[in-house]
Amino acid sequence: QVQLVESGGGLVQPGGSLRLSCAASGISFTLYTMGWYRQVPGKQRELVARFTISGTTNYADSVKGRCTISNAKNTVDLQMNSLKPEDTAVYYCNAVRIATRYNYWGQGTQVTVSS
Repeated sequence: QVQLVESGGGLVQPGGSLRLSCAASGISFTLYTMGWYRQVPGKQRELVARFTISGTTNYADSVKGRCTISNAKNTVDLQMNSLKPEDTAVYYCNAVRIATRYNYWGQGTQVTVSS
């Protein structure tokens, strides 16, 4: 059974930092693209960053230079620096096996950037 469990969200002031962590079980990182997405009410879920099976990383333009995705063993972390109010969203961990129906989501963790 696949499980993705996020942690690390919370309230932070503008300019602050947060580190989100996704603990994955039941999947192999050698077969799945792992990523972080975010969603605000009324908008589509959007990619923040992802780690492909070839080892490359992709970032949304809005977070380039401020976020770093990394993985170790069975966790995928998202380090977010210089946070802005517009980064406020629910952040979701995702595991997808390209060209298959296997696409999994965590339950989400709230990030609020506010003074």
